[in-house]
Amino acid sequence: MLTFRRVFLQCGEFEPVTTRSMQFRATETGFRVVLKRNCSISPRGLLRVFALLAALAMGIGAAFAALGAWLILPFAGLEVLLLGAAFLLTARHASDHERIELARGRLSVDVGEGMRVRHYEWDARLARVRLDEGRVLIDAPRAQVEVGRHLDAASRAGFAAELGNRLQA
Repeated sequence: MLTFRRVFLQCGEFEPVTTRSMQFRATETGFRVVLKRNCSISPRGLLRVFALLAALAMGIGAAFAALGAWLILPFAGLEVLLLGAAFLLTARHASDHERIELARGRLSVDVGEGMRVRHYEWDARLARVRLDEGRVLIDAPRAQVEVGRHLDAASRAGFAAELGNRLQA
């Protein structure tokens, strides 16, 4: 079940790899890299902003209701409800990530979007990396996966080259 608390607590789950410091972390038998959206505000900060905006909207609505314009209050409530829905939708994708790992000759890719994580795994010798119209694609038997979606266009080329070199090594 999707809960407000569960969605907002996922923002800091993975270490982000920025476009400037794209680091492939060495492991005992290969490497690991995690690409993640930039999470510019903490979950607690986002909750505080929402609470402040909700209190402001309801306060203005209550003031107008006290002056006799009571019909403003339901619209203020609707505004808070829609604002909460927009914040929840945004927070749902705060933990979007791509984890690429090479270990013991196996290439595994986890692609997290929203509340869903898709897992792919192949023999690393059969996987090929290519850049196609600005998209980084991993071609392997029975599957093709796009990675690097959270990088800017300039960084994707460098990422594709580095990933391809590491897979061929």
